[in-house]
Amino acid sequence: MGVIQWSVMQISFFNQLLGNKQEAIGAYADIIKRNLADESSLAVAVNNLVALKGPKDVSDSLRKLDRIKEKGMQNFQLAGVLDLKLSSKQKEAIYANRVLLLLHANKMDQAQELVATLPDLFPGSVMPELLQAAVLVREKKAARAEEILGQHAEKFPDQSKVVLLARAQVAAAANHPHIAAESLAKIRDIQHMPGTVATLVSLKERAGDIKGAAAVLDAAIKWWLNSMTEDNQLSVIMQEAASFKLRHGREEDAFHLYEELVKTHGSVEALVGLVTTAAHVDVDKAEAYEKKLKPLPGFKGVDVNSLEKTSGAKHVEGAAHVVPEAHEEVRREKPKKKRKRKPRYPKGFDPANPGPPPDPERWLPRRERSSYRPKRKDKRAAQVRGSQGAVAKDKHEAGASGTNSNASNSTSSQVSSSKGASQNAGQQSKASSKSSRKKSRN
Repeated sequence: MGVIQWSVMQISFFNQLLGNKQEAIGAYADIIKRNLADESSLAVAVNNLVALKGPKDVSDSLRKLDRIKEKGMQNFQLAGVLDLKLSSKQKEAIYANRVLLLLHANKMDQAQELVATLPDLFPGSVMPELLQAAVLVREKKAARAEEILGQHAEKFPDQSKVVLLARAQVAAAANHPHIAAESLAKIRDIQHMPGTVATLVSLKERAGDIKGAAAVLDAAIKWWLNSMTEDNQLSVIMQEAASFKLRHGREEDAFHLYEELVKTHGSVEALVGLVTTAAHVDVDKAEAYEKKLKPLPGFKGVDVNSLEKTSGAKHVEGAAHVVPEAHEEVRREKPKKKRKRKPRYPKGFDPANPGPPPDPERWLPRRERSSYRPKRKDKRAAQVRGSQGAVAKDKHEAGASGTNSNASNSTSSQVSSSKGASQNAGQQSKASSKSSRKKSRN
């Protein structure tokens, strides 16, 4: 491959990494269309283009992958040259994209056949197991997919993290929260992460295991208390744990968590939560912490005692003058006057003499109007005149045929009368000739 083609490939890949999908797709498509690269680079360009397009235009992506397979083979298999030049990771990515495209195209038989060959092509890789699970999920066999992934995680502990995450996702999508939570709980190195904690708590809540969810939060708080990392997430975990325990009726535990948060971090949200929680546990402490809250702007003159005496929005003496500052500012602003515009009439219209009102049914089709009367059919048009088998198509043709028949009748009568006259004349001439012959004989 030349220097220019290599540079184009690198620029396309950089655009892909930077998220410039349209630029990368255009560059890859141009390379494939012009056939600028060698076999291995063309295969990489095809694979990257297919990965960028995803489930869009699946048939076109499958046709592009067919360009790099072994010719004459019914099943998908990379060309021999590519099998030697590409690395194992590159070939694995091409086969994986082929399987995913077949699943999007609902070609389940071809996907199953291709997945069955992958363990022999890539021994020791986790990709064949993940693709097999994807095929089973598409066939609505989520339980079987969970079983296969669980067995692989136990058999190959070094690959268990990716497999258990996939198993948790499959189980959560299939509404199996127990199995999803169990799979996530086996990944020890991510148990303290806020995302994992939130997911585990949500799954255990869906499963009805409130104690288990609280135990997850307590374990995360303990881990972050002993952690020496700079990016400490203790305040986030404690805030969520206090909210969770308050939501599930554990006010004392929530009170202690909020109190610890106020002492260590002094956040306003924690102080508000502490006042709310202390109102259920210790009213005196709630009043004491309530004094630490800053007064809200615009409500300095509000008398709480007078508000408690009111019921609803009724007027109370001594409280009429208490109005928030924000509302006073709104009242001071003058309302904007709406501009009155004169109506625009059609050209030549006199509003003083508008005339009769327009027909309200003018927008309806003519058949739907109350004044519509269908035209009567002319019965005379159905009468057939002329030769046998003739059919009158409409009134006009019937009228035309009538005039033609009259004309023909008149001409025929004239011809017949002329023939009769000629015949009479012939008979008279014959009679006169016979009489002359008789006289000559005598």
